Amino acid sequence: MTAGLPADQVLDELRGLRDGDLPTHGGRTLAYVYDSGLSGVDSLAAAAHALASSANALDPTAFPSLLRMENDVVATAAALLGGGPDTVGSVTSGGTESCLLAVQAARDARADVDRPRMVLATTAHAAFHKAAHYFGVEAVGVPVDPVTFRADPDAMAAAIDDRTVLVVVSAPSYAHGVVDPVAPVAAAAAERGVRCHVDACIGGWVLPHLRHLGVPVPDFDLSVPGVTSLSVDLHKYAYCPKGTSVLLHASAGLRHAQYFASARWPGYTMLNSTLQSTRSGGPLAAAWAVLRHLGDAGYARLAALTLGAVRALRSGIEEVEGLRILGDPVSTLLAVAADGDDVDVFTVADEMTERRWYVQPQFAFESSPANLHLTVTAANHGSEAELLADLAGAVAAARRAGPVRLAPELVSAIGALDPDSLTHEQFAGLLAAAGFDGVDGAVAAPKRMAEVNAMLAVAAPALRERLLVEFLSAMYTPT
Repeated sequence: MTAGLPADQVLDELRGLRDGDLPTHGGRTLAYVYDSGLSGVDSLAAAAHALASSANALDPTAFPSLLRMENDVVATAAALLGGGPDTVGSVTSGGTESCLLAVQAARDARADVDRPRMVLATTAHAAFHKAAHYFGVEAVGVPVDPVTFRADPDAMAAAIDDRTVLVVVSAPSYAHGVVDPVAPVAAAAAERGVRCHVDACIGGWVLPHLRHLGVPVPDFDLSVPGVTSLSVDLHKYAYCPKGTSVLLHASAGLRHAQYFASARWPGYTMLNSTLQSTRSGGPLAAAWAVLRHLGDAGYARLAALTLGAVRALRSGIEEVEGLRILGDPVSTLLAVAADGDDVDVFTVADEMTERRWYVQPQFAFESSPANLHLTVTAANHGSEAELLADLAGAVAAARRAGPVRLAPELVSAIGALDPDSLTHEQFAGLLAAAGFDGVDGAVAAPKRMAEVNAMLAVAAPALRERLLVEFLSAMYTPT
């Protein structure tokens, strides 16, 4: 039995642990985090979180403050995103839960359908494949336009059949920042009596403001006929703490199948509006406070700053020899690919890390080549020149280093691996080849990841999934 530690000592230890993390503020981490750049927003959210963290949204009759705040948040989201008088919604723990619930509700509303399916563009977020896995819904992927990376409305419509319970489009897609043609896809779904979900998790809170700034944003929200549900994350461009998202349904009838109740035990009757039962009131209260504090005017200003940063970065990247932007993004996300064979984007990512920027590598898929993902936020406004200069330097360094070349025998060994029968020894051997220390216990990653990413890139998707699951399991091992 260990003795407790003084609070100050515990917090000092926590600060020391956090020193090894990517920075969450200042715009240097261009994935995972969203920074408004405004002073006071974080402290307001933290104070609101503390006030409500012990309250439990499991029972809204016991904590009516949480009920009021959730209804306020949903109403704010509905007003921004084309909701009508019948629109309802739920606050969830994040975009994945919102997407999962959209699929679960669509499946359970069609109990008459044996072996249900959902039709989605192949650029749809992986959360929908997770939902397919969890809920036994077959995911039917429809290839997108190979140049624009937008969903093909005719192909989406052709994929709908009598077993389809849901059609999914993105606004925008995470990988390329392009908005799918929601209106024709939703119309095709409605014609067949099928629900249509818009995944606006990453763009829903900023696209309406970008449209007001003159950006040609296609219609995408609940005002589009045939759209039955929409997800939007508040911990993204609403700049609220993680994790809060909203799932909107066009009517209460559409949401009904999302709810779960069970009186089949001797305790209280369980009644849940989301996948969770116990839900801390902290994230909800923090989101409610930030939304009220910033208001529409505040979000409009943040969107303008973000748009300025996106435009500066996009034009600057297009001037860097060896790089190109994929598609024609209308939002705040950029996918940057190599323009030629002499620049390896995985090496560019490592070089950017050396320069204290994090850009997210994305593997090749269908017509999309390997590229670097940049999530641009308001905090990037003002530092565009520094980022572009460092990016140009990273590209030059990558060109000097040359493409990552794996030994032929290593490529052959990876190709021979069977994801269904991968052994512990085979995985340990790959870790060693990739420069990782250890497999039994916590795994220490190499400082540079280009060779590791090159190895993953030559692995088939099923093998890559298995390798990363094994890697995750090795990392989450107490020492």
